[in-house]
Amino acid sequence: MTSWKIVDIIAGTFILISIALGAPGSPGFANEWFLAFTAFVGANILQSGLTGWCLMETIVRKLGAKAGA
Repeated sequence: MTSWKIVDIIAGTFILISIALGAPGSPGFANEWFLAFTAFVGANILQSGLTGWCLMETIVRKLGAKAGA
C-alpha cells in the first residue's frame, strides 16, 4: 500500500471518529470541541492539496511505506 493511500485512510478515520464524538445527535457524543479536530484535518487536507506536501505522508514514509499516489 502506498503512503498516500495510507494518509487517505488515516484522514478519513480521524474525520469519522471526530464527527462521531462531536455531533450532539451521535450515540458516541462526548463534546462539541471534537468538531474542531475535524476542521483541523480538513485544513491539513486543503493545505496538502495546495502545496503538494503533507506532514502525515512524510511520517508514514519514514515508518516504511513506499512512496506513491
